[in-house]
Amino acid sequence: MTNLTQAQVRERIEKRLASRHRKEKLFRGLGIASIAFGILAVVILFSDIISKGSGAFVQTAIQLEIHYDAQVLGIDKVDDESLAWANFSGLIRQALRERFPSVTSRGEKRELYTLVSSGAPFTLRDRLADNPDLLDKSEMVWLAADDDVDTFVKSLKDSKEGFRGRTSEQKAGWIEQLLDSGELKKRFNTTFFTNGDSREPEQAGIRAALMGSLFTLLVTLALSFPIGVAAAIYLEEYAPKNRWTDLIEVNINNLAAVPSIVFGLLGLAIFINFFELPRSAPLVGGLVLTLMTLPTIIISSRAALKAVPPSIREAAMGMGASRMQVVFHHVLPLAMPGMLTGAIIGMAQALGETAPLLMIGMVAFIVDVPAGVTDPATVLPVQIFLWADSPERAFVERTSAAIMVLLSVLIVMNASAVLLRKKLERRW
Repeated sequence: MTNLTQAQVRERIEKRLASRHRKEKLFRGLGIASIAFGILAVVILFSDIISKGSGAFVQTAIQLEIHYDAQVLGIDKVDDESLAWANFSGLIRQALRERFPSVTSRGEKRELYTLVSSGAPFTLRDRLADNPDLLDKSEMVWLAADDDVDTFVKSLKDSKEGFRGRTSEQKAGWIEQLLDSGELKKRFNTTFFTNGDSREPEQAGIRAALMGSLFTLLVTLALSFPIGVAAAIYLEEYAPKNRWTDLIEVNINNLAAVPSIVFGLLGLAIFINFFELPRSAPLVGGLVLTLMTLPTIIISSRAALKAVPPSIREAAMGMGASRMQVVFHHVLPLAMPGMLTGAIIGMAQALGETAPLLMIGMVAFIVDVPAGVTDPATVLPVQIFLWADSPERAFVERTSAAIMVLLSVLIVMNASAVLLRKKLERRW
């Protein structure tokens, strides 16, 4: 009887162990499946963005022989006043007519002129301004193609069948002639990094948005980091433990979870309506993002201060150091890596924000590159929002390319935070 009971007990134990092992394997499998699903989703996201946005880093250009005819330009000398109203469009039209002499009707000429970007005359103006000796002379110049031409060329396959869109059959024939003769090529798109926003996709760039983001983050960092660190030091090292400090701590933790658009409404009410600061300026954007990132920096700074062992404080006080000397000479240097990590993460969060900046007017159409914190500006996430809402097909790839740039900056900032923490932190 005893042997039978032991066998039954052993059998039950084995069944329970087998059940436990099955559950552990199931749990491990679900964890692996979750990680695989997450990685797959990220891969699909990045693949989609890269496939759509990689084309924006190249731009179709057309090579034309430009004769800087003073009579066509309507000038007799090269100076700023003459260049301001010179007819550079006439030079491009003349070059296109010479390249395609068979085009004679008015309608065909009008369509022929649309091969080249409307911003090409400014390229010729800059070249003539840099080289006044070109007047009444000729040279071969690469000019940006129109966005419809650029879209058609990028969609061409080996079969010469591309996305027509608004490109007529006759226009497609001209494009193929230029391709066969080597007068139409895809080149690196420097305009995307040197220009501001534009209604024309081939002239649109992210420089103004990048500078606006830079100025906004500088204002945010200059305000949020010292204020956040000072608040963390006071709450952790000096503030008495009572109901008021508990209330402050609870509110700081709650503010970290408040939707970002609430800070935009606060900025609109206080900084623009009450203080009448300039709308759509990096200064106001930086102030709003400071309010949003302060809770993150305060919480991370307090955690860094708590991580410093009490023995450091006790040893410093034992050597006769004052409370301020203990904090600023011993505790703060040891906690600084964690504080910097929290600040970088807070800045990365601020860089990707759109909703609060929309509320303060940073959704304006900005062509000029801002030169200071009070100039009208937009930021990269808002620029992406504006391009995504544009009906032009060529803006699709520029939207994805801007997302790629933004993601690259965010990845670099977060990687810097991780590397900085690993390099500077000390384990106690």
